Amino acid sequence: MNPEFWRGKRVLVTGHTGFKGSWLALWLQSLQARVIGYSLPPPTEPSLFALARVANGMESIEGDILDVVRFQRVVRELEPEVVIHMAAQALVRRSYADPVATYATNVMGTAKVLEALRDVASVRSVVVITSDKCYENLAELKAYRETDKLGGDDPYSSSKAAAELVTAAYRKSFFAAKGQGVRAGVATARAGNVIGGGDWAEDRIIPDVMRAVVENRELLVRNPDAVRPWQHVIDPLCGYLTLAEKVWQEPERFAGAWNFGPDETETWTVTDVLGLLRELWGSEVMWRVDESSHPHESRYLKLDCSKARTELGWEPAWDLKKALAATVSWFKAYQRGEDLRQISLEQLRLYQRAVRVPEAVRT
Repeated sequence: MNPEFWRGKRVLVTGHTGFKGSWLALWLQSLQARVIGYSLPPPTEPSLFALARVANGMESIEGDILDVVRFQRVVRELEPEVVIHMAAQALVRRSYADPVATYATNVMGTAKVLEALRDVASVRSVVVITSDKCYENLAELKAYRETDKLGGDDPYSSSKAAAELVTAAYRKSFFAAKGQGVRAGVATARAGNVIGGGDWAEDRIIPDVMRAVVENRELLVRNPDAVRPWQHVIDPLCGYLTLAEKVWQEPERFAGAWNFGPDETETWTVTDVLGLLRELWGSEVMWRVDESSHPHESRYLKLDCSKARTELGWEPAWDLKKALAATVSWFKAYQRGEDLRQISLEQLRLYQRAVRVPEAVRT
């Protein structure tokens, strides 16, 4: 990732009030991009967006991506050059409770965003964020590659597979994949199970642990043996920014699907993660297995990220232990009432040093 690429770029982030979107908006601000956010209000209380004062360094617009007329008006007026589409219903268990809304946001929302962008001449690079759960999960001990079959047994997973298909169709029909339409290249990024400071979403292991610690109670764990591609949120965000740069430079070459996940040697179960959190936080981390019945969730999921390594030059910089240490440090700062905008920006600086990315030149 080249920080100078982002200096002065008009970057539109949908879903900027969410956990990943807030981290991305902060990072783009530190790179001196001109950041525009379009999103519903923060999905949780508290939220990273509010605590880190993310709105202070950007143009933050409250809106629904399903309101295509308003979204289209925003992109035509503000003329973004790079668009990173992150707005989504991002929870598996919530998709069981409200499947129609999940499909509406994740599938039709993606279609409406791409429809609004396809006639905007300023747009040069589009990255649509989907999920590692877009693959047909065969419950095999294998890492999924970008060429593997899409699928999904639950509404969330299948909605992300459908979002991939919608994006591919728009790319081939209207964008730079065939040298027609606007010049923009369109790529998709697949990652999942990110962790980090400021995540209060329901049914995610780190926020669940933090809530249990604050409330001095045991955490009920649904799938203690489940394996996920755990990674700090900054790692895939670095991949998204790198991909957006490459798509800008060579849209036909870099348009397409990309995996962003931890090193394949990083195989950790939920129980492993809880043990590491207890080491880092202390004996306040308590849990037991929840024996009651729950909706189906895949027990094993890993990504093959060799394409991103060889073609983008991207690789994860923080292993799980470093990712958890940064997460625990952030939440302890939250407990102490520290300035969480500065804490978050400092973690971004530490990450950039780890990957040897220089800070943007300041004037």
